[in-house]
Amino acid sequence: MKKTQIVLLVLIMAAIAVLISVFGDFSSYETFASAAKEPKKSYYIIGTLDTTREMQYDPKTDANHFTFFATDKAGSLKKVIFNGEKPRDIEKSEQIVMMGFMDGETFHCSKIQMKCPSKYKKDMVAVGNNG
Repeated sequence: MKKTQIVLLVLIMAAIAVLISVFGDFSSYETFASAAKEPKKSYYIIGTLDTTREMQYDPKTDANHFTFFATDKAGSLKKVIFNGEKPRDIEKSEQIVMMGFMDGETFHCSKIQMKCPSKYKKDMVAVGNNG
């Protein structure tokens, strides 16, 4: 290899390392408390739907407004406002992953991914998407 090719390869590897270090923290999940420290900044929060609290969704009034309560992995319960239609079978999900930001005591959610309970037994391996 020529010296210019080696230098170019090193520069490309350095650029990749910088990109990974800058953007690498987007995949981590936060809690409502840690998201509240930086309001208006988007976070992913993993939690569970609180089925004991009332969910509000009226598609005739506003089909893109769904309100519910969720508990994060630290046990904190917060009101969540989702800007979209109510996900089908959200009550059956084991966990929900919410992307959004804190505004006071309310989490404003723009995306929801549901983690459905496994249909398979412990000794079986599932291949592909579950839920």
